[in-house]
Amino acid sequence: MRTYTYILSPPRCTSAMADNILDLDAAVACQRESPKVAKRMRLDTDHVRLDTDHVRLDTDHAGPAAQEACSSPPCPLGGADVALQEGDISVRMTPWGGERDKIFDALNRLRLDRTLCDVILCCEGQEVPCHRAVLASFSPYFEAMFTSGMRESTQDRVTISGVEPHTIGVLVNYAYTGVVCTTKAHMQALLAASVMFDVAVVQKECCDYMVQHVVDINNCVELYCFAEAHSCEGLQTKSMHYMEEHFSVVYQQEEFLSLSVERLTEVLSSDHLNVPEEDMVFEAAMLWLDKCPTHKQSFGQVLEHIRLPLISPSYLHTVVESLDVVKEQQGCQRFISEAKGEQPYSNTARPRSTTVIVVVGETRKRKGSNTFDSFDPLTEEWRTVEDLPMKTDSPAMVASGSTLYLAGGCDRPGHFRGSDTSDMWRFDAQNEKWMKMASMKEERACFSLVMLDGYMFAVGGWGMGGDCPIERYDPSTDTWEVMGEDRVGAHYGVDSCDLGVETRGPKKDTGAGKHYDPSSCDVVALDGHLYFIGGDPQFYPDNKPGGLLAKYNPKTSVWTQLAPMQIPRTDSAACVLNGKIYVTGGLYKHEEYGKVIAETVECYNPQTDRWTMCAPFGGRYKHSAVVDKGKIYVLGGTAIQGNYDDHFRYARMIECYCEETDTWEKAGESTAARFGIRCVSLKLPRYHGYDFECGDYDAQYSPSGDSNDEW
Repeated sequence: MRTYTYILSPPRCTSAMADNILDLDAAVACQRESPKVAKRMRLDTDHVRLDTDHVRLDTDHAGPAAQEACSSPPCPLGGADVALQEGDISVRMTPWGGERDKIFDALNRLRLDRTLCDVILCCEGQEVPCHRAVLASFSPYFEAMFTSGMRESTQDRVTISGVEPHTIGVLVNYAYTGVVCTTKAHMQALLAASVMFDVAVVQKECCDYMVQHVVDINNCVELYCFAEAHSCEGLQTKSMHYMEEHFSVVYQQEEFLSLSVERLTEVLSSDHLNVPEEDMVFEAAMLWLDKCPTHKQSFGQVLEHIRLPLISPSYLHTVVESLDVVKEQQGCQRFISEAKGEQPYSNTARPRSTTVIVVVGETRKRKGSNTFDSFDPLTEEWRTVEDLPMKTDSPAMVASGSTLYLAGGCDRPGHFRGSDTSDMWRFDAQNEKWMKMASMKEERACFSLVMLDGYMFAVGGWGMGGDCPIERYDPSTDTWEVMGEDRVGAHYGVDSCDLGVETRGPKKDTGAGKHYDPSSCDVVALDGHLYFIGGDPQFYPDNKPGGLLAKYNPKTSVWTQLAPMQIPRTDSAACVLNGKIYVTGGLYKHEEYGKVIAETVECYNPQTDRWTMCAPFGGRYKHSAVVDKGKIYVLGGTAIQGNYDDHFRYARMIECYCEETDTWEKAGESTAARFGIRCVSLKLPRYHGYDFECGDYDAQYSPSGDSNDEW
């Protein structure tokens, strides 16, 4: 007996009938008690079973859905229309999804056998037989071609121009199978064809793949123009990012020098050009000018986007002013006067910005710190940004663009009980000012701050209340709220919050004879969820592994257990890069040596729920991992010589991981050994503090007066 899915609704009913929509029981009773109705609907109860588990009734309150059902045509059964009268029930039978796949498999076999094909696509001498109906079903381009009266609608052979034969074959195969089979080398051509034929799904997949695997320093200019022409926003953004980060190399390439004036000014006007000084931007403009004589007439438009007030006065005088093209164009003279301070500054005096890694944490010499330092991975330079508004130990930190939030910690380092704080401060990197914001509901330290969907979440840590609840902060209203009674430990596969080291607040019996808190698990945000990773493996009740992974949905308050790490660990550092979670270092329990420093790095793919091992690094714990400029940087922490009880040392070396090559390399050294640090990537003005001989840049872009007045 074959089972069907039924959708029952009362079509062709009067307005009076629409007020009384049939329910399931009434529909079944109607079929049983009215054999004439059943006969008219050609329902053979011996061969067709009503599957009540898959019956959906139109139960809208006689609204638009009911009205639409009333106006719909009779449902054809057995190839003939059913003449329905008042009181009849319309039945539409929908086969299971597997039947649909069989139909398309059959159509594909017919195509491959050239059976019942009614059109042949011709491309550069190659022929692809197809069915018009299938092509029209997956592409609005072909639907318009075959249904709008164009001459191709009646032709047996249709010529396709501007597309490679391989690409046509890939798209036709997708129309019949739903599968795209191509190569990396053909990806750009496939993307262009999917745009041309308006196949949105393939276009998105191609764009996502190219963003992840194709864009590099050698093709970023070409792909930037390509993406803009084909309205691929993600690919355009990634290509621009490459041009900005590698501008010192890109501006000498032939593709860059061939850019139109519109595309060139888009690049030169970016706030994020990675240049050691503005002189390099002017040199790029000069190379573009010399490339083609026709560029001379547009040079004024280009010079407008070069920040001449940031160029050194000597270079401005000896190089820029001496150019004939500058002397000849009046608009260029206006920009020179502005750079000299003879006219008020416009946006050309605004410094370009770059992302740097900002660091907060105690040093080897002192508990707690009020220093706020930055590290530029490109120059390997350190500088003090601005002192913290208070001396603190074990705070949490998160950044979004040029805004940074610092919260919690111990305001009296070295004093455990009663020293936690709920204070939060916001740092504006553009003006280098600290501002006091609303305090958290709970005092806590050794916790995590993460940004997700425009909100900020305070997760884990320890305080006077022991296990702290999850709190959410709304930057638009400057308010905190507790996310119900959700606590990390209760949903993390442990009895209370036994995820790590001994708590410094009131102790709670976990059932394992120890007292712990969630300060040693990692928390990251990805795709609408908070991910909780790891914890101390030797302290779990019933020997539960410390490699556990769980995700939390703040919108639904639902927790989900995921695949555990291959190596249980605590005090590791996690970050998100290109949609994957990377966990570095930490401590794990060795059968012979006890606690041992982990040199392993694991990567979690949320799409497959699987962990894979990456290249190992130097190994450390109580450190920080941060993503900056597309790479992972590991700073601070402690490296152990031998097992946990042996001599240990503070790690000063900064290590950098490249995902494309799966390799680690040294990226610099810290100015001071730091333990238990927090790092984030923050956008800062690149030319902060530049001492201009002409103009008053420092007065405009540096905080004035005593910085303590800003707290």
